[in-house]
Amino acid sequence: MNIVGELEKRVLVGDGAMGTYLYDKGYSGSFESLNVTEPDVIQRVHREYVDAGADIIQSNTYAANDVKLKKYSLEHKVESINREGMRLAREAAGSRAFAAATVGGIAGIQPLDISVETIREAYRRQVETLLEENPDVFILETFYDWKELLDTVRLLRGMTDIPIIAQAALGEVGVMHGGIPVTEVFQELQKEGADVAGLNCRMGPYHLIQSFERVPLMKGVYYSAYPNASLPDLDDGRFVYQSNPDYFYQRALDLKKEGVRIIGGCCGTTPDHIAWTAKAVKNSTPLAEKPHTLEMVQEIPAASRIHPPKQRLNAVNPDRPSVIVELDPPKKLTTEKFIRGAEALYEAGADAVTMADNSLASPRIDNLAMAAAVQNRTKARPLLHLACRDRNLIGIQSHLLGLHTMGIQDVLAVTGDPSKVGDFPGATSVYDMNSTKLISLIKEMNEGRSYSGNSLGEKTSFTVAAAFNPNVRNLHKAVQRLEKKIDAGADYFMTQPVYAKEQFETIYKEVKHLSTPIYIGIMPLVSSRNAEFLHNEVPGIQLTEEIRVRMSAGGEDRATAQAEGLAISKELIDEALRYFNGVYLITPFLRFDMTAELTDYVRKKNNNL
Repeated sequence: MNIVGELEKRVLVGDGAMGTYLYDKGYSGSFESLNVTEPDVIQRVHREYVDAGADIIQSNTYAANDVKLKKYSLEHKVESINREGMRLAREAAGSRAFAAATVGGIAGIQPLDISVETIREAYRRQVETLLEENPDVFILETFYDWKELLDTVRLLRGMTDIPIIAQAALGEVGVMHGGIPVTEVFQELQKEGADVAGLNCRMGPYHLIQSFERVPLMKGVYYSAYPNASLPDLDDGRFVYQSNPDYFYQRALDLKKEGVRIIGGCCGTTPDHIAWTAKAVKNSTPLAEKPHTLEMVQEIPAASRIHPPKQRLNAVNPDRPSVIVELDPPKKLTTEKFIRGAEALYEAGADAVTMADNSLASPRIDNLAMAAAVQNRTKARPLLHLACRDRNLIGIQSHLLGLHTMGIQDVLAVTGDPSKVGDFPGATSVYDMNSTKLISLIKEMNEGRSYSGNSLGEKTSFTVAAAFNPNVRNLHKAVQRLEKKIDAGADYFMTQPVYAKEQFETIYKEVKHLSTPIYIGIMPLVSSRNAEFLHNEVPGIQLTEEIRVRMSAGGEDRATAQAEGLAISKELIDEALRYFNGVYLITPFLRFDMTAELTDYVRKKNNNL
């Protein structure tokens, strides 16, 4: 009996959740490992779903790959876990149901520090083992990254002719990450060889039905839906779902009306949910024609009507060098000096005043609040650092929406120093994203879409700077990271402070093939103690022996040390401008008089050229 042939004639019922069902029974850790340690438990769950009316039983192998099993130090058991998982599903299905080999998505919302090749190899190893147990069908489920789903279908099609059910997990109704409509994803899945295209997880029936309302019937591919029981709730530290099995009776009928031919359940669903689904649609005749589909409309004006885009910051300027000056928000609630500094830097000719985001993991006045004050009280242009450390994915997007609403269009995307280096080493570092992913997110918003693909109603107009540390042993590898950030959408780069004049030529030779502008970091030194601290304790900064000797010659005299620090900075600026047309000045300890003087120096130097 072939599942595709059966789908031509009748609606099939899928099974329900395995992980959340086991979780409710008190199990934790790797649910897939129970295939080996407690096979009777898994067998019993499978049989409950068969008895409830499921036509398809999925192997308990969703996360049985190298990458996910490594979390539990079980990567050496990939073969045994998958083999036993498939065997248990087949035994439970018997002659009453199809036995499906389940492969779950690896890439999720949070960035993974692993390559595409590593993910592909993890799938290959899992699939090879599952194939040895002769499954009736493959189910690929909960793929948040639609490109990963296409790649996995392509991989499978190169290994087997067994039917494939390929299911994506949506971020928003009707769209995947990148704003890709469900219809387009389904069309691509069909091209790669999927027999069934579908949606599962993340949403309950209500939102999946809304998504299918936007999808016309397609020739050559059928549809599947495995909704969650409901939106999750948190009860005493445990995720719980609504107990609503009878609700699935009507919702299964609604999904059938949208042309769905396989209807099962995902997180929070139980054999009771599947029993009601089976009562509604099992063995019924599938929809052959769909009267109409809702049009997928995303109205995205080109730019904000409230704040028209400013002229973009650009270090490649044929007329004059460009200068960005960093002025860190204060740690204390006295802000007058900061505001005076921002105005002084503007008067000196700074193109933008950039504000760090709790640099070195130490709390300061929120840079968005200080940017608002700068906008209201000066003519300076704020450029805000945005660190991934302190905000989750929700908070980052909210922050960016706030920036856009205020008309702040310039940001520097950074991963952020880890919390342990700051004043509160016990604080949690979030890191839902890294800097490269953040750049990509911001560029997505410039297309008028959120990270999940939902319309923002209008396009943002951010310019995005990225960090570049040239003070590393292997500069070539650092430049390779720049290239990845350029691919993500970086508009220009701002470097860590450079203190060796001969280093500018070395940097230039490594980056001259790039057209993306680079602002060279210069930070004036204020004392010998300051110089020694930077050299010995701050990662990414190295001073030459000559500069350390020159700073120590001033002794404890503050004025002499500051004058020497300015002289060194001017020499560095002279050399940097031989190769680069952008300077990024970093103000030490709110001594804006120093960076204002250096900004003025760059301007006067340009006039004398």
